[in-house]
Amino acid sequence: MNNREKQIFERLGKKYGAEPQVTLDYKAPYELLIATVLSAQCTDARVNIVTKDLFKKYPDLHSFACADLTELEQDIKPCGFYHMKAIHIIDCMKKLEREYDGQVPSDIEELTSLPGVGRKTANVIRTHVFHEPSIVVDTHVKRISGKLGLTDQTDPVKIEFDLMKKLPKKYWSPLNLQLIYLGRTICTARSPKCTQCFLSDLCPYYLKNSEQQRKS
Repeated sequence: MNNREKQIFERLGKKYGAEPQVTLDYKAPYELLIATVLSAQCTDARVNIVTKDLFKKYPDLHSFACADLTELEQDIKPCGFYHMKAIHIIDCMKKLEREYDGQVPSDIEELTSLPGVGRKTANVIRTHVFHEPSIVVDTHVKRISGKLGLTDQTDPVKIEFDLMKKLPKKYWSPLNLQLIYLGRTICTARSPKCTQCFLSDLCPYYLKNSEQQRKS
């Protein structure tokens, strides 16, 4: 890791904390698993509204495994893509009961073998439940890590491994939430507030655009 990258992570830690908390509400590991599945193409705020009642209606893992598909679809409909999400949730909980005695595993390969669970969801679980250093590559991490010049990869899995190779483990787990907060408040997708960003002097994207604007 070079000096510029080190400064980026030091500033991110100072701004958002070295251990920012996940913004999904949950009490048990399987609840975070379900909430993360629901969060695909949906805001955490909306997921939290839905799961507030959902986790009361289905009070344990078994109740999700035995849920009626059509009914569960309606329960999670506000989160979007509710048909496939409902199928994944039911099948995932069934597999946890059948093969893992109702416990959420920590191993990345076992997690990604669960229905509807990709590396992003698996790494959320590893980071926040098992406190295993992991890099979660969501849309914010994909977009902003590229702008900051932390990676030149575009595929989420390749980005994950590229960042893991480049960065010390202590930076892995905080990175996702730090970049989520940055992406929601300053480095937004449609209209980034580059002139207000505390990383602008370290950001190749901003410096390149500023140079082009000066030349034009």
